[in-house]
This record gives sequence, structure tokens and C-alpha cells, in this order.
Amino acid sequence: MSATTTAPARAGLATSIAIVGGLFFIIGFFTWINGPLITFVKLAFDVSEISAFLVLMVFYLSYFFLALPSSWILKGTGMKKGLALSLAVMAVGAMMFGEFATRRWFGGALGGLFVIGGGLALLQTAVNPYISILGPIESAARRIALMGICNKIAGILAPVVIGSLVLHGIGDLASQVEVADAATKAQLLNEFAAKIHTPYLVMAGILLLLAVAVLFSPLPEISPAEANATPAAGGASGRSSIFQFPHLWLGVLCLFVYVGAEVMAGDAIGTYGHAFGLPLDQTKFFTSFTLAAMLLGYLAGLVLIPRYFSQERWLSVSAVLGVLFSIGALLTKGYVSVGFVAALGFANAMMWPAIFPLAIRGLGRFTETGSALLIMGIAGGAIIPQAFAVLKQYADFQWVFAGLMVPCYLYILYYAQRGHRAGLPGGRAGAG
Repeated sequence: MSATTTAPARAGLATSIAIVGGLFFIIGFFTWINGPLITFVKLAFDVSEISAFLVLMVFYLSYFFLALPSSWILKGTGMKKGLALSLAVMAVGAMMFGEFATRRWFGGALGGLFVIGGGLALLQTAVNPYISILGPIESAARRIALMGICNKIAGILAPVVIGSLVLHGIGDLASQVEVADAATKAQLLNEFAAKIHTPYLVMAGILLLLAVAVLFSPLPEISPAEANATPAAGGASGRSSIFQFPHLWLGVLCLFVYVGAEVMAGDAIGTYGHAFGLPLDQTKFFTSFTLAAMLLGYLAGLVLIPRYFSQERWLSVSAVLGVLFSIGALLTKGYVSVGFVAALGFANAMMWPAIFPLAIRGLGRFTETGSALLIMGIAGGAIIPQAFAVLKQYADFQWVFAGLMVPCYLYILYYAQRGHRAGLPGGRAGAG
């Protein structure tokens, strides 16, 4: 009997999904806290907007550099030990960020974010293929959508938590700093930066406790090589190299542009709104609006996939919505334009759940490496938002936003229509 059927039976499918859902909650919290952290970093370290966007660049580049090493680590540790290790690494990064941010050492704080991202790279390299092959690959988007709900609930909470505990009154503080003398300015910024210390120490402690809990959890070990070699997808039979799966490589690029678009809509929305002159005390919560829209998108995906739409068909619909909402943001102003950016969350919601299983379909013994390559694609969250931060210094920010987003969604539409079938027998993906 295959690993797909026996492993969940031993531990209980519901228990396994609940544990993995908790891990996706952690991923969401630490990922979507970056939006308000841009606001925090810009004021606390007194840096430019371009420098503040290094929060995203450093965090997401860690995936690019550490995803492949993560796949090698997981082959040695196995599932549970690897997951526990990832949480411990994140705890170290959280302690580093809290300590160095309090001391207002920008390089050290960025180093802490890189370590957190490294732990998340290990965690994501494990849990995404795991949930994809926990059941039939054709319905993987529904399971990942359920994980996405856990992820986005955490994402909605993260800006609220950091906004209430750390960024409360930031608009007034920014005004005080602007007119203060050097000594008073330093004192105000030191006191502001110190607010981040306790929340990150608490998060580090929780991560360490969860690492121990996962280590002793009933999560089963599933062999991707056995569970993901399906004849319908052509499998890995007769293929000796990861380079013989063009649908995977096109999927890596698809995830690159998708994550870039997702981060633009989620983390850059505060900067986008502030460019209209909207107050900081409001823009610090804008990320939560995007994630609320994503939550609605996941709920729609749970209902519609695969009963009414295949993964590929819904991905096409989502890409078209992305183009339309991006154009809507360009053609409007103020809160209405911000509303279109937030609505991109709905369009983005089911993209990862569809792209990831389509890209790893039939990789067999190459599944771990293919998953790691896809996780490397998360680096799009570093490059595309940074391009926005730089280009908006030279051109209208709305045109820059649309000029980056529309091509991303058009490529995602291509992958949904044709790219996911590249190299598969008969040009078929085998999905329902």
C-alpha cells in the first residue's frame, strides 16, 4: 500500500492536517509581519524608504539561498526532526532581531530577519510537498487552501499585534522626531525601537516550545518519491535529471512572479497608501485588508475546487482578476485605489495552492529537489517590491505598481493555460 494511504491512517488524517495547519499559521505570522516592519524600520533606524524595503529583500532572499540546503537537511533529518529544527532556527532569528533592533543596529536586525527566513525556508520546503501529497494530487489545492486559511488568519493578526504593541501612535511620534533636536530625536527613537524587544522574545519562546511539541507529535513520515510518482503525470520514470521537467522550471518562474505580486499587494500596500498622503496610523493596518481578501479567496477555493473548477482553470480566473484589479488601482485614487490593491488578495489567494502541486506533479524521486527549487522562487518577494521602491523614485508610483503587476499576472495566466503541461505526455497535466 502506498505512503499516501497508510501514513495518514496511522496518525490520523485530521491530526496531521491540524498540526500542519498550525505550522502554516506560524509561516503566515512571520511572513506578513514584514509589512508593518517596513514602517517600524524606517522610523526606528531613521533610514530611507529604499533601505526600509531591505526588510523584504533580506527576508525573501534567504529562501533563495537556503531552500536547496534545506532539502539536503530534510533528507538527513526526516520530517519531524527537520520541522522541529526549522522552528528552533526561527527562534534564534527572532531573538537576534529583537535584540539588534532594540540596539538600533540595522545590519544586525536584517541578519535576524535572514535567520528567520532561513528557518522558514526549511519549514516551507517540508510542509508544502507534504500537504500536497497527503492525499490525491488533483485535490491538493483544496488542502493547501485550508492551510492558506490558517496562514492568512495569522497574517491578519500579525499587523494588528505589531500595530497595537509597537506602532501605536507612530504618526504623532514621526511628527515629534521631525522637529526634535539631535539628542531628543535619539532618545525618542531609542524608546520606540525598544518596544520591539519583548514581543520578539515572546515569539522566540513560543517557537522553542512548539519545536519540542512537533518533535513528539504523531506526524507520520511520508516518502515523496513513492507518493508523487503518478503514471497520469508521466512520473519520473525514465528521467535522470531534474532538468527534464520543463513544467517544474516554468513553475519556479511562476512562483517567483506570484510571490512578488503577493508581497506587493500585502506588504507594500502601506507604502502605496502613504504615497497618496494617507496617515501612517491608518496605513499600518492596510496589510490586514489584503489578507482578509485572501481569506475570502481561500474560502472560495475550498468550495469551488475541484468540484466546479480544476486547479488550472481557477488559476486562470485568478490571473485575469489580478490584471483587472491592477488596472483598477491605476485608474483610481486614494482609498479606492488602495481598495483595488487589497482586492488583489482575493485574486492571489488560490495561486500558490494551484501552482505548487501543478509544478511538482509526477517528479517522483526528484520531489524534494523540485520543491526546494520552487521555494527558491519565493525570492520574487525580494526583487519585485524592491524594484517598486526604487522605480517609484523616478516615475509615478501607480504606473510603476501596475507596470510590475500586470506582466506578473499575464505570465501566471500563461502557466495556467499552457506552462503547467510542458513536457508531460500528450501535453496533459492529468488534473480533473
